[in-house]
Amino acid sequence: MNRLTLLAGLILVLVTGCNFGASTPQPTLEPVSTTPPTLTPIPTFTFTPTPVVISIQVTAELINCRSGPGTIFDAVTEIAQGRNLRATGRNDSTTWLYVNDPGNPGGFCWVSADVTQVNGEANLLPIIQPPIAMVTNVDLRVEPNRIDVNCSQFPQTVFFEALVTTNGPTLLTWKWEISNGAVSDVGTLIIESAGTQAINEYYQINSANDYWVKLNVLTPNEVIEQATFRVSCTP
Repeated sequence: MNRLTLLAGLILVLVTGCNFGASTPQPTLEPVSTTPPTLTPIPTFTFTPTPVVISIQVTAELINCRSGPGTIFDAVTEIAQGRNLRATGRNDSTTWLYVNDPGNPGGFCWVSADVTQVNGEANLLPIIQPPIAMVTNVDLRVEPNRIDVNCSQFPQTVFFEALVTTNGPTLLTWKWEISNGAVSDVGTLIIESAGTQAINEYYQINSANDYWVKLNVLTPNEVIEQATFRVSCTP
């Protein structure tokens, strides 16, 4: 009886020993991907200022609307008394107003504030910088434009004259060029108001040929004007 009890005890110990240290497996936690919420951008609004426009009326009998703020600029349109205009700018002293040009749809010109009635606060208008005056026309002539002499009578002198028109005050620079390769120094002239100025030069011709002369206007804008002249001789 004692042996059976001992044997049963050994079997119990062996069975218990086989499960020693074993534990019930715990469930595996799967990582959960969490996507952060997308922030909806708040729309931004750009403030666009409303252009200032003031109505003005011509009070003088007949006025000139000019290419720039001053009588030194050329007149582009004549406007009669009583005409209503839209002013969209001014010069820094508010003595000239930048208005729609009634003679050129879509264009603008300048009128003196002294000959208009302003319906509003002109100093609220933005300041418009004066335009850069330009060369608008060049007429070039050679005197004489035909020379026929005895071949022993060289050199012969020819005179060049250019009538240069600008639409306002500017610094005019130029140089002359002749077909035989001669090039003059750069000439300079300060033009104080719109109008036409004469530029003169002369040159001595030493042989018979067909020549050309060019006036190259360098500033305020590039303009090239050319004229031809013939020189012939008989032995």
